[in-house]
Amino acid sequence: MASRSDIETYLGALLDVGKFRDYGPNGLQVEGKPEVKKLVSGVTASRAFIEAAIEQQADAVIVHHGLFWRGHDGRLTGWLKARVELLMAHGINLYAYHLPLDAHPELGNNAQLGAKLKLVPDGRFGEQDIGFIGAPVQPLTTAALKAMLTYRLGREPVMVEGRPGVTLQRIAWCTGGAQGYFESAIAAGAEAYITGEISEPQAHLARETGVSFFACGHHATERYGAPALGAHVAEKFGLEHQFIEIDNPA
Repeated sequence: MASRSDIETYLGALLDVGKFRDYGPNGLQVEGKPEVKKLVSGVTASRAFIEAAIEQQADAVIVHHGLFWRGHDGRLTGWLKARVELLMAHGINLYAYHLPLDAHPELGNNAQLGAKLKLVPDGRFGEQDIGFIGAPVQPLTTAALKAMLTYRLGREPVMVEGRPGVTLQRIAWCTGGAQGYFESAIAAGAEAYITGEISEPQAHLARETGVSFFACGHHATERYGAPALGAHVAEKFGLEHQFIEIDNPA
């Protein structure tokens, strides 16, 4: 068992929360029971996830995508009211960590995705150094990288090939909606870039620069940090932990 406040203090220091300019508040977003025995982790604080956490009798949940974001007007109505109401009715603490969880060098989304793809990071790039860049354990062709992404993530990525047949030795990656970091990845020396989403400009940039672009899905690339963090916190405080996967085609 651990106190709600001790968990928040520990997570704030572990993830260096104060370092980041983010799109929403990091830390405890909904206050529940003062003591935590069971911790559940997940990607997004959706209603389906909250209902599943209730079924598992969670005292606290840790997610990457919380409930409150920049531009929200503060009113608890509709879908947001329904989610908060469920959490509060069952005394569940909601901890949410966005950019700090992306960036953590061991437990973060980028670190965990790199490990899953056998990419060895040796540098950072992009705003607030969120993106990772490094080398594959063995050099890969673009076709081999696409095949590995399909196998490891369970879905075929959108690939815009830069230079066909090139052997990749420098690969950059940043999970989620980080298509806007593509130019920074190119400037950092990447020969290929892996992220969750693609927008219209990236296809042209890939063809014009020769740097291949892989859009693998926002959720698909970000489902590894939360369970790693949850398992770490559970071990630290002697808690029971479970990761709950809510499928998302995005």
